[in-house]
Amino acid sequence: MAILYKSEARRGAEWARVFAEKRPDLPFYIWPETGDPAAVRYMAVWVPPDDLSEFPNLEVMFSIGAGVDQLDLSRVPAHLPVVRMIEPALAAGMAEYVVWSVLSLHRQMPFYLQETRGGGWRQQPLREAEACRVGIMGLGVLAQAALERLAPFGYPLSGWSRSRRAIPGVTCYAGAEELPAFLAACDILVCLLPLTDDTRGMLNADLFARLPQGAAVVNAARGGHLVQADLIAALDAGHLSAAVLDVTETEPPEPSDPVRTHKRIWLTPHIASMTGWRSAAEVVLANIARHEAGQPMDGVVDRSRGY
Repeated sequence: MAILYKSEARRGAEWARVFAEKRPDLPFYIWPETGDPAAVRYMAVWVPPDDLSEFPNLEVMFSIGAGVDQLDLSRVPAHLPVVRMIEPALAAGMAEYVVWSVLSLHRQMPFYLQETRGGGWRQQPLREAEACRVGIMGLGVLAQAALERLAPFGYPLSGWSRSRRAIPGVTCYAGAEELPAFLAACDILVCLLPLTDDTRGMLNADLFARLPQGAAVVNAARGGHLVQADLIAALDAGHLSAAVLDVTETEPPEPSDPVRTHKRIWLTPHIASMTGWRSAAEVVLANIARHEAGQPMDGVVDRSRGY
């Protein structure tokens, strides 16, 4: 019995130390080393090997990220559980990024950065937090952590998800029929949705048109959620005031890509949240222990939903 790790080698080396310390009975291999493929019971991957049939006794596939959209689930045998990462550092990092983005947009930092760099000194009226409505699309673990961190600032908070949620202090909307009302109540819209066939391209011209005049957008989920040309058109037309993007469809974007140069876009290189190397390994170890004990694992993906 063994585990195969296939992702960043530096992180893999840290995982190997954790496994050697806590599960010395479970050999740990870092791709392309595999040991005996027939002995591999577990994989921890960003993208799995091309031919999974080489590992006939594989029991669980762990994603090292919070999402699984990077995996082609159609190539993963239907009987094989796929488990996404649920890890404290991941939620804390995303909450920090969302709070930073919301505070920056609320206090019009993109405008002031351009203004002062251009030699100007114009001031804008200060909008109180109570008058700045913040909405998050997607109400999973990361979004709930972000909403908890935002609450003390006094923003009116709302959230939208496919299925009904109840979160204290947050006005929750659900389903396609309630999406327009949710969008109309967002001065700052944050996307933390999982990327599925249903949510791909969801940040588009129609959605932006439903936001209030002067609204701002944050996408810290996946680049595939955003129709970039529609965002730029909405910014250029003045309907949207600014955008913070941590993800793009192609990463990194080309040097000539407008997201790199547009004065109303703040771009960061997919750094909103990262798993702690050691703590992520411990999360996987805990799930392996649950699996071996015949208990439910945390984060098992519902393939019908894609997350």
